[in-house]
Amino acid sequence: MKNFNLPAILLLICPLMQGCYFSTIKKDKSKPARTITDTVSNASSLSKAEIKKYHDASEEFYKEVLEKSRFSGEFLVAKKGEVIFEKYTGYAHFDKKDALNESSALHLASVSKTFTGMAVLKLWEEQKLSINDEVSLHLAGFPYTGVTIKTLLNHRSGLPNYVHVMEQLGWDKRRTVYNQDVLDFLIKNKGRLQVARPDKSFHYCNTNYALLALIIEKVSGVPYPQYIYENFFAPLGMTNSYVFTMADSARSLPSYNWKNQQESFTFLDAVYGDKNIYSTARDLLKWETALSYGNLFKKETLDSAYTGYSHEKKGIRNYGLGWRMLEYPNSEKIIFHNGWWHGNNTVFARIIQDSATVIVLGNRFNKNIYQAKRLFPAFGDYEPEADTEE
Repeated sequence: MKNFNLPAILLLICPLMQGCYFSTIKKDKSKPARTITDTVSNASSLSKAEIKKYHDASEEFYKEVLEKSRFSGEFLVAKKGEVIFEKYTGYAHFDKKDALNESSALHLASVSKTFTGMAVLKLWEEQKLSINDEVSLHLAGFPYTGVTIKTLLNHRSGLPNYVHVMEQLGWDKRRTVYNQDVLDFLIKNKGRLQVARPDKSFHYCNTNYALLALIIEKVSGVPYPQYIYENFFAPLGMTNSYVFTMADSARSLPSYNWKNQQESFTFLDAVYGDKNIYSTARDLLKWETALSYGNLFKKETLDSAYTGYSHEKKGIRNYGLGWRMLEYPNSEKIIFHNGWWHGNNTVFARIIQDSATVIVLGNRFNKNIYQAKRLFPAFGDYEPEADTEE
């Protein structure tokens, strides 16, 4: 990392940049945020024997996999909403040697997609959109027929990944990319892009979720960061979570490569929906507990989210509406998402039938974080089939 104060520079130029239309969220003090206990009704206590069993398995994983690989980040395991094991190790800023703690918000990378997906499904529940709507119905000028909100959600749109093609087709990397730029690029370069037939096959693609964030803004009438805050973070008491915009440059924690060198801000770092939610292990547990035990969504909505829509390849891996999943022959499922952006590696895994949660958030590049799947058998008969890193 070059020796200059990037956050300070970004704060100075922010008012002049497209992405700073949303800098702060006004909190309605007349409506105090509900805490997680207001929505959880059936999380139950565990016996001492159960706690010891799961604690020992979690501690063994931490010591043998994470600690030995110089893990820097947050690790939390819960059962029925109760924390079994948690560990915070490493630094928020490696040069300052300031220790990470339970309030340190780290970049979730693609785990952010779980919030985007559920935000779309919330609008669907409220009948403000249909997941079968063509994208062109909500985003003016979108030229690809047959691409629906559902095919964005389940990565079957056939669209190319903006993370790769914008640079390949000559985007000036001195210009920061925003969500609207992604849409405009797809419109302008329709004749130059290789686009597959919609709903033909699964192809994981960040473009899908950048567009979904725009649809959320169009349908709700508020910026995506505000929508996520008002509908998820505030009601659930996720006080250390936020969606990154350029106005957050001073407070957002950096990430580091395996050599402990800080990762630079790039021209792709302002797009949200596919990434750019910062949160903590404790806040993610609130998110999980609300989804599993609360009343945020109807059962039918969650069933749709947790249904696999891609069956071209044999095996237990699939993708729902904003969630990866492992579907076992006995009909049990593990609902999860991984993430990887710069030096951040993340895992958010939910073992639904056995009410277990495994959360690993790292701010120093570490592929061993994805070995969290080795913990799944501690909670039941779950063979953790090899999966992609992100």
